[in-house]
Amino acid sequence: MNAWREAHVDLAAITDNLRSLRASTQAKNVLAVVKADAYGHGAVPVAQALADAGADMLGTADIEEALVLRRAGIVAPILCWLHGPDADFSAAIAQNVEVAVSSVAQLNAVADAARLAAASDVSVQIKLDTGLSRNGVAPEGCGAVFALAAELEAERLIRVRGLMTHVSNTSPDDDRAQISLFTRLVDDARAAGLRPELLHAAATAAALRIPESRFDMVRLGIGLYGLTPFDDETSEQLGLRPAMTLRTQVAAVRQVPVGSGISYGFTHRTAAPTTLALVPLGYGDGIPRQASNAATVAIGGRVHRNVGRVAMDQFVVDVGDTPVAVGDDVVLFGDASRGVPSADDWAHAASTINYDIVTGIGARVARSYRST
Repeated sequence: MNAWREAHVDLAAITDNLRSLRASTQAKNVLAVVKADAYGHGAVPVAQALADAGADMLGTADIEEALVLRRAGIVAPILCWLHGPDADFSAAIAQNVEVAVSSVAQLNAVADAARLAAASDVSVQIKLDTGLSRNGVAPEGCGAVFALAAELEAERLIRVRGLMTHVSNTSPDDDRAQISLFTRLVDDARAAGLRPELLHAAATAAALRIPESRFDMVRLGIGLYGLTPFDDETSEQLGLRPAMTLRTQVAAVRQVPVGSGISYGFTHRTAAPTTLALVPLGYGDGIPRQASNAATVAIGGRVHRNVGRVAMDQFVVDVGDTPVAVGDDVVLFGDASRGVPSADDWAHAASTINYDIVTGIGARVARSYRST
């Protein structure tokens, strides 16, 4: 192990997951989502690996995330779709970053940036809100946005290359209602004179379970990292390999008598004499405090439960009479098929989702990479 605290990322697992999901969804095009530092896995190395493996586009939430990739020398097409009121569309145009807009104001801001840069036919997409009530043009506002987009296309300032939405993964009926609304709005856009070549609505979950949501492109996020978007189907059942293994080393070992209180608040007291091992990761590193007294780790091939509250820098596991020494390898989560806890196990312990677990791993944890 190269670092005391390490998130080891298997890039080969990520590219294998890309190929597997492309095959299982029969996607025409794949946008690989690398927002939030590639779900905590490291945006630059992951994005480069995905681009090299044939992802058709990369996706980030905002422009600055996209510019990080450009500064690292990544030239693959990039789309980003969430913009603050002062978003720098000029930088996006200069670096050939495609943006999806969600309002008349954003569309005008892109057009203004195109004029300033003396650019023509700047490629944009329009995000439509079909039910999540988040970013995206609401159905009642689509007419004005489509009309303005057609005018700006006539001026050769922009070119609307795509229309996108995002389904809620609430139920098949809810998702199909959103897809139906999206299809109607696409028809309205075409009636306004727009000719989008890319339609996309599906993230990993919808891409896998709702074929009619796939359109011209699917946006793959959590599945690329080998994690399931479902409560009723595991990563292994989906043919995916978790890419991140979070590990550290035992920092201290001590024997304690019956009735010993553990960590802040003594939320756990030992029921018998036992051995405790100290794990030097805490909520300052993204380990959820909500998983206190519930999560497990693997030490020496055996799984042991956390006891006491997770603190900022450390937590304790009860190893019973298992021989454990300072410096022993500790795996918090990884590929469950290898006999270690998974990100899903930690998510269950913390009453959250696997996305939350991997994206929360903090900067003190070194990332290391393997590509074979």
